Amino acid sequence: QVQLVESGGGLVQPGGSLRLSCTASEFTFSSYAMSWYRQAPGKERELVAFIASAGSRTNYADSVKGRFTISRDNARNTMYLQMNSLKPEDTAVYYCRARRVDFRGTVYDYWGQGTQVTVSS
Repeated sequence: QVQLVESGGGLVQPGGSLRLSCTASEFTFSSYAMSWYRQAPGKERELVAFIASAGSRTNYADSVKGRFTISRDNARNTMYLQMNSLKPEDTAVYYCRARRVDFRGTVYDYWGQGTQVTVSS
């Protein structure tokens, strides 16, 4: 059964750091583009960061550029999100997503269950 499991969330003070992990199982992780999304209470889910399957290309939401770093270790089937200089507005549930489109156009799209990040003094 395909699984994406996030970990590393928690409570941190403003200005602090956290590192989220997303560990994948039961699919070919290295073939999938990976992303981090977040959803704050009362708001829509938004894309935070993206990394291509080989890790050669990354993109970030403007709100996190320069503070967050996305990375992946295909040998460990794991993706990371290093979050520095955290702000209260970063408080949200963070989700990882794996997505691939094969040569037929079939979309494979998996989500994790989310991990809570709370930034508060």
